[in-house]
Formats: sequence, C-alpha cells, structure tokens
Amino acid sequence: MEILRPALINIDGRIYRKNATKEQVYRDEEDEDFSFSGADGAQCADEPCDIVPIEETEKGFRCAIDVPSVLYKYIIGKKGDTKKRLELETRTTIAIPKPGVEGQIVITGQQKSAVTSAVTRVEMLMEGFRRKQPFTHFLSFALNHPKVQERFLKFKEEVLDQCSQDHGVDSSIFQNPAKLHLTIGTLTLLSDLEVTRACEVLQESQAFIRNIAVGKPLLLDVSGIEYMNDDPAMVDVLYAKVQLKDGSDKLQVMADQLVEHFVSAGLMVREWDRVKLHGTVMNTLFRRDLSEEDKSTAKILNTKDREAFDARNILRMFGAYHFGEFELNAVHLSQRYSTDCTGFYTSSGTVTFS
Repeated sequence: MEILRPALINIDGRIYRKNATKEQVYRDEEDEDFSFSGADGAQCADEPCDIVPIEETEKGFRCAIDVPSVLYKYIIGKKGDTKKRLELETRTTIAIPKPGVEGQIVITGQQKSAVTSAVTRVEMLMEGFRRKQPFTHFLSFALNHPKVQERFLKFKEEVLDQCSQDHGVDSSIFQNPAKLHLTIGTLTLLSDLEVTRACEVLQESQAFIRNIAVGKPLLLDVSGIEYMNDDPAMVDVLYAKVQLKDGSDKLQVMADQLVEHFVSAGLMVREWDRVKLHGTVMNTLFRRDLSEEDKSTAKILNTKDREAFDARNILRMFGAYHFGEFELNAVHLSQRYSTDCTGFYTSSGTVTFS
C-alpha cells in the first residue's frame, strides 16, 4: 500500500510523493556530524516546477532558499558527505551559511533543470528532518477566563480531597489554571522568518474567522470531563468538554478551517480529519519528581516514561462538572514553553473575532 498510495509532502504549497524506502537509523541525531543516506532525496520527484524561483545569471542559473540554521547539518551531512553527494548527482554547487548564522542556501548550476532538482531534493531533505523536530508553537483558544480558573482550582481541590488515594492522582498532573486552552494544531517554526510567515498566515485567516463568528465573540460553556484512551483506570489525559451556548458548530468549523489554511500554506501537518476540541485539565506529562518541588518548573517526562492514573472515581464524581461560561474572542499563535505577563503562553500573533 505504501507503493500504491505513497505519502504526500506539502512544501510551500507544492505536493510531492515520498517513495517508500528503508530509512537508515542513527544512534545520535543531535550529533553535529550527522549524516543522511540520501534515500529520500535520491528518489524524490525531480521534474521542473515553475513555482521554484530560479534566476538566470551570466554564469548559469541560481536559486536562494530560506533554511533555518538548525537544519544546516542535515544538508551538510557527516564530513560534508550529503552536500557533496547532492552536488555530484545534480551537477550544482550548494553554498551554505556558517553554523548558527540565519540566511539562505544558494544553489547554482549550468542547467535550470539541475538547479530545480537540487532545490527539490534539499527541500525534501529539510521536510523529512523537520518532522522529527519537536513542535515550537501551536494555534490555541484560551480558556483561562478568571471564572473558569476559579472553578478549575475548586475542581482540583475537590479531586485531591476525594480521589488522592487513587493510583497516580497527585497535584502535579493538573494543568496550570492560567494556561487552560484548546489546542487547534501544532507548528514547528525554526527561525524568526518562519514565525513571521505563520503570523501572516494567521492574519490572512481573519476574514473567514470573523465571517464564521459573525463579527462577535462566541459564548462558550465549559462543562463535563472525558478521558482520551479506552481504559478509565489507566488514563494519561483528562479534559474538559467545550461547546457553544447556542448549540452551533461555529467553533468546530473555525478550528477545522484554520488547520486547512495552515496545512495549505505548508506550515502544519494534518493529523486528523477534524480538530478534537478539548481543554486539558490533567495530564501525566506534567508529572514531576516530588524531590524537585523547589524548582520553579515541573520536570517534563518523556512519553514512554509516563505513569497513568486511575480516573474512574473522578469521572463518577465530577463527570458533569461545570467549569463556567465566558465569551471567547481570539485565536492565538502561542509559543510553547513560554509565559506572558498574564500567566498564559506568549502569543506571537493574535486574531480577534470582533
């Protein structure tokens, strides 16, 4: 099926097929001498694309592409092997800025088709390794209204009072009330230029966002809790359910269209057909070693190290818990692992409904 229906990769609005290949495994992908076998690059589509900005010069053809400095090493490869191979196979010259210096990779060659092929291979190579980077930003709806925060803290107090004896339940797995939110989709933005581009795409979304909201804030009701997996006795994430007071699906439509817009712009990878609207209230990734309580931030655990908790009593006692109602009036491009003056995530960009 991988051959009949190969994976598709969106790069700057252009769609490429990714042929099925055996991926080489490396012991340390963070090593500066990282090398790449070239399977993805060597077998990607090399056909010329008029969208690629190829410039004709006195010496041939030239193309400059923006590449975050963190990805330079993947194009250079161990001892420069990847860069040399790309230059040899495409008969081009690839100039890469010094490590840590943000800039453009410049590809030159005698033939336009050769430069186009090199650009395509470099972009495919970058996209493959970009997907292995942790996400840096996310689109969000903030749920941290003062009334909701107050009710959340009451929920936390009552759960700890009545369910703290249940396996895995402790104060460290509760969300920070100031950071309550709905995640719409995640982005991996590796340079200031990419953050700026994401902000521009968010601003482009304002027209359809205001059209869906009819130019007014949306009245949200945050009520009830649910769990993510199939076994309520072994839960990693417990979330609050969110719905509009008027019973409409405007918030769902808005979230889905935002994802569609960012996917089309090549800034987001589609994971689901529809966005699952949920506000996390408990998450085992927040769990910390109690011996570290004197530190200002919690120890974030790797997914494989997570210890699930028994949510059966919480669901039975608080399944219909009411966190409150408030008017939602903005979507944020939030920066991961950040905090602004209100306690919420730092926003790189914001668009309002009204």
